[in-house]
Amino acid sequence: MVKPKSFRPWNPEQTLLFPPSPVEWLPENHLVFFLLDLASELDLEAIYAVYRQKDPRGEKVYDPRMMVVLLLYAYCVGLPSSRKIEKACWEDVAFRVLTGNQKPDHSRISDFRRRHLDALAGLFVQVLRLCQKAGLVSLGQVALDGTKIRANASKHKAMSHERMLKSERQLEAEMRALLRKAEIIDAQEDGQVGKGKRGDELPEELQRRSSRLEWIRKAKAELEAEAAAAKTRQRQAEAEAAEQEAEAAEASGDEQHSKRAARRSRGARKRADDAQKLAFEKAEAAGPELSSVAAAETDRLAMPQRTLPTDAAGNPKPTAQRNHRCAEGFAYTDPDSHILKGADGWIQGYNAQAAVDGDHQVIVAIGVSNQPSDAVHLLPMLELIEANTGQLPDALIADAGYCSTANLEACEEKGLQAYISTSRQQHGQRPRPSRGRAPRDLDARGRMERKLRSKAGQAIYALRKTVVEPVFGQIKGSRGLDRFRLRGLEKVNGEWALMATTHNILKLFRASAAAA
Repeated sequence: MVKPKSFRPWNPEQTLLFPPSPVEWLPENHLVFFLLDLASELDLEAIYAVYRQKDPRGEKVYDPRMMVVLLLYAYCVGLPSSRKIEKACWEDVAFRVLTGNQKPDHSRISDFRRRHLDALAGLFVQVLRLCQKAGLVSLGQVALDGTKIRANASKHKAMSHERMLKSERQLEAEMRALLRKAEIIDAQEDGQVGKGKRGDELPEELQRRSSRLEWIRKAKAELEAEAAAAKTRQRQAEAEAAEQEAEAAEASGDEQHSKRAARRSRGARKRADDAQKLAFEKAEAAGPELSSVAAAETDRLAMPQRTLPTDAAGNPKPTAQRNHRCAEGFAYTDPDSHILKGADGWIQGYNAQAAVDGDHQVIVAIGVSNQPSDAVHLLPMLELIEANTGQLPDALIADAGYCSTANLEACEEKGLQAYISTSRQQHGQRPRPSRGRAPRDLDARGRMERKLRSKAGQAIYALRKTVVEPVFGQIKGSRGLDRFRLRGLEKVNGEWALMATTHNILKLFRASAAAA
């Protein structure tokens, strides 16, 4: 007789055989234990300070350090959704070990992330410093690149200024027709039920059109205010340049040239003042928050913002677009996001920048903007690299999107060895090597082109594809963080910081595991 196959005993309702400590549910080298140890190294004073200011009475909150570790682990494993995090706290062993079998609901997780987003974003620099101490950052060769990430908004909700005007006129005509119809119905109902009795409510169709018209007008006013602010910045820059030119002309002693320059300066200043006056009028009409605009003007570390196409008076051109609420007002969208050209076509999103160290693919600087072009981000990113690490890299590598005469000259003035492609090359095509002595009259672009045609320049520039591009693949592809959950430029910056921080944490974790 053949003995039947035996199996390991299995009884889902048996609880006594489970380990008495949740710590025993995971292997010793698990990421959860690394994060728990890391949490003791992080400075969370900014978060604890918020709770010390509150009344100690009332319902107890979850330990902030536990909530921070919970969010960091969730982003490490590609789980940014607060509802999915809540579900994992019930079903996933690693989450249960991390929280000590506590199960915060999604609203508390979401509120904690929103309330302490600035403090969570500040963890990026702390983790970067730990990577530096661990020898993962040398700043020998740093590659800079940007990737387009989808916003929490639909590109189909982006309306141009021309379409806003057309929709406004159409809805006004429909509302007038509906009001006339409502007056006729009211008169008929008064004859039937008598005056002073119910029956005077606006028809549902009229209420819906009224709401749509209100939001279209608001989006149009905000678009016009944003365009006027952009025109003001342009006029102010032109006025400052004209004033500097007038001062130089006056110092030269040429009277005629000085008079012409002074006249141009006065005209430029008047146009700047007129543009500023218009911007204040548009802002007062729209009531937008101008803090982000002011920050971009005064903070040298701030990322550039999009510049809307405007006419000479500062009004938005018909093609200028802004994301708005959906027509029936069922949901909010993200007005700070912009339509950008991504790898898979046009998206409603943001331009996320990252500077990556070449040794272990550790991110050393980050930034997010709604400006499609990469070139305007190079100098702010260099400032961020120096602010985060205390020094500039030995070499900076960037593709042709960052190439401009101003950027190349700025790198030369800083004494930075930059390797920035001056033109886009077809896949597999190699530039013709440079021969002979360099001409003396080469400009910055010519000098850069000649440097990249040398064998050493080609070898260094080829590292870009192995340094920064895999990082975007790891974040967007491997961890699935290819769409922002939060809305608004300020919050999106915080979420991008969380994505980059957890990327560096994973690098630190794997390096420590390899050294063990």
